[in-house]
Amino acid sequence: MRVPLSRLALARSGDKGDSSNVAVIARTPEIYSWLEEHLTVEVVRDHFAKIAKGGVERFLAPNLLAINFILKDSLGGGGSGSLKTDAQGKTHGLGLLFLEMDVPDELVPAGQPA
Repeated sequence: MRVPLSRLALARSGDKGDSSNVAVIARTPEIYSWLEEHLTVEVVRDHFAKIAKGGVERFLAPNLLAINFILKDSLGGGGSGSLKTDAQGKTHGLGLLFLEMDVPDELVPAGQPA
């Protein structure tokens, strides 16, 4: 089943200097295991290709069912040093939740909004 990441996870994002920090938090341990294998640096880098000019790093936090991504050089200088509308990366979490992925049907929680 092809679904947006929002059906599987929540996200939180913010700034780290000129980089944005995007944490993806799985809704279940089973979803986390699947995301650990399929939500790769390459997938996120492709999704944010026009934003993350300096590449993407990934950090696992299995105790939190979370995967954290750092989008390098994505804020045009960051904070007050940028002319970007979102110079602090607050919308990058939501942007990642729009990513559509092919997921086994049994992992998609019933009743989750699209």
